[in-house]
Amino acid sequence: MPLHIETPLIESRSLGLLSRRSVWLKLEALQPPGSFKIRGIGAACEEHLRAGARRFVSSSGGNAGLAVAYAGRKLSLPVTVVVPRSTSARARQLLRLEGAEVIVHGPSWQEANGLALSLLAAGDAFIHPFDDPLLWRGHATLIDEIARCGLLPDAIVVAVGGGGLLAGVIEGLRRNRLGDIPVIAVETAGAESLHRSLRAGRIVELAEITSIATSLGAKRVCEQAFACSQTHPVHSVVVSDAAALSACERFLADHRLLVEPACGASLALAYDRSPALAGHACVLFIVCGGATAGLARIRACSRRLRRSGGEQRQQAGATDEP
Repeated sequence: MPLHIETPLIESRSLGLLSRRSVWLKLEALQPPGSFKIRGIGAACEEHLRAGARRFVSSSGGNAGLAVAYAGRKLSLPVTVVVPRSTSARARQLLRLEGAEVIVHGPSWQEANGLALSLLAAGDAFIHPFDDPLLWRGHATLIDEIARCGLLPDAIVVAVGGGGLLAGVIEGLRRNRLGDIPVIAVETAGAESLHRSLRAGRIVELAEITSIATSLGAKRVCEQAFACSQTHPVHSVVVSDAAALSACERFLADHRLLVEPACGASLALAYDRSPALAGHACVLFIVCGGATAGLARIRACSRRLRRSGGEQRQQAGATDEP
């Protein structure tokens, strides 16, 4: 049996009425470790175990590390996860509850990843949080499940951090002969590495991550995600932190499920009636995760944005790909 579960696919009456279209939700936040990450990471961990791995080492802002820690516990292997300082106390606590060794290093994922790689020893397997064909193949299983249900959406909305989910969704669409379904890729301002790369026509590395959506905090999107965006219909959208935070609270009220701001970023398109949804009568949202979310922290972030005027600055900078 795989380490992930087949998650519910439900129609959202509230989001459908609000956005004036049929809205479907793939509830990946209900995976055992709290996000879609376990699909690809679970498959990768099982593959490395078969090859003789005796420890898993990873780097993560939260969800990927939780998936590795969960897989390690299930497979009876020790796990070390290096997280950046931006990782919440709740995420660190959840990692330790899964039995992982947690090392905090650097301001962003890039620095944490560098340290994780330096820790590798004989018998260790490095589990990348988003840039690995094993992960993309595993993440594609969520499209397999959707295809088996017979749902053919006009567009699929995904949040983008390092690009692993985007690459997996596109791989899943292609292997199910659904390559004409467009993907709407959503990032928050301050973490929009894919958006800037698409505008530049090449991969662009951000100088720093300034978004509160730390799960989207990769300064550079993986090459596979960028390449997929050149050959598959992908529309890039950037939303503000404020919009993502608001969507988290509204989704909790509508569906009794708390997700993190990285997931709220994609849901914000429905709540704010984004022009990016125009022309799509049936839209599927990947509700990617929320294990590290906390309502008090989400509300505290919203208050800080209002006090600092960050909401106005971010909304002024939020753009759609031309």
